[in-house]
Amino acid sequence: MTKPPRSKPLVRDTEAPIRSKPRVKRNPAQPQLLFDPMPDRVEPALAQLKSHPPKGDKWSWEVKWDGYRLAVHIEPQGIRILTRGGHDWTHRFPAILEAARALGPATMIIDGEAVVLDAEGRPDFGLLQQSLGASGKQAGNRASDAIFYAFDLIYFDGHDLRGVEYRSRRHLLDDLLTGKDGGIRLSETLDAEPAVLLEHVCRLGLEGIVGKHLDRPYRSGRTGDWVKIKCVQSEALFIVGYEMSSASPAGFGSLVLAAYRGADLVHVGSVGTGFKETETIRLRKMLDKLRWKRKQPPLPYSGSSDIVWVEPTLIAEIEFRAWTWDGKLRHPSYKGLRERQDNADVFRLD
Repeated sequence: MTKPPRSKPLVRDTEAPIRSKPRVKRNPAQPQLLFDPMPDRVEPALAQLKSHPPKGDKWSWEVKWDGYRLAVHIEPQGIRILTRGGHDWTHRFPAILEAARALGPATMIIDGEAVVLDAEGRPDFGLLQQSLGASGKQAGNRASDAIFYAFDLIYFDGHDLRGVEYRSRRHLLDDLLTGKDGGIRLSETLDAEPAVLLEHVCRLGLEGIVGKHLDRPYRSGRTGDWVKIKCVQSEALFIVGYEMSSASPAGFGSLVLAAYRGADLVHVGSVGTGFKETETIRLRKMLDKLRWKRKQPPLPYSGSSDIVWVEPTLIAEIEFRAWTWDGKLRHPSYKGLRERQDNADVFRLD
């Protein structure tokens, strides 16, 4: 009887101890985490503007929130609330800070938008801007009214989730926040055809909808993984001057606006609606401190109006219906000032 063939040893040296692969080295700042160190900051994923929703069933849809983009970091050392530009605004959102403390002790980075809701429960950018104050100093009395609507989970309990597809990140976020109704709430996904959703949210007076590709990882910048479709267009634009007003000598008649074309600023029209009287007086004082001291205006201008030019420093959020054939805003309305720390992108003309 022949002997069965001798099997090869599982390891070459049968006397040597079997060893597993070495573990990832611990991060000294996070001694309890064996896996991925928490990023100090993540550049946010941004949505590309589209005129129509993309086709297919690979997209998840939700309301487009009209506020300030934030990242809530719940870390071993404490909690940080960072703006899109990386500035620490933790002290300016006490209700969000309190809600974040209740989510611990797990470590996480939650991506979302801070909003202030009006009497009808709709996000109002003007109310948010008023609550934070226009000069970037300590928050005003309404800062506690801000709510953080969470729509993505970037890091959780020692795991960097940026390489994970959106459907899985969203599943974890749903488990974490479903049922929460305090300072941090879940941005609900909407289960309907995007065209129907858009019609519905526009009728409710909301800004639009955002779609996220279910199979894509979290990638910073405008990659096309996220898209937005707006009911009414709204963009951040430089204030480069103002027209005087005989009716309001302490205010102004309208603000002159500019956008980028390449590296240059170009005139895109003026806005004279959407202001309260107190806002025009406050803005006029700010603008007079920024008066343009050179002979030539800060951009080419062919209009006949007598403009008081200012340094292109202040950024305003402007709502409008469309663009005219010559690159001017149609039916613009002022929504509020953007703060420099918010890192809002000034609109760029193609």
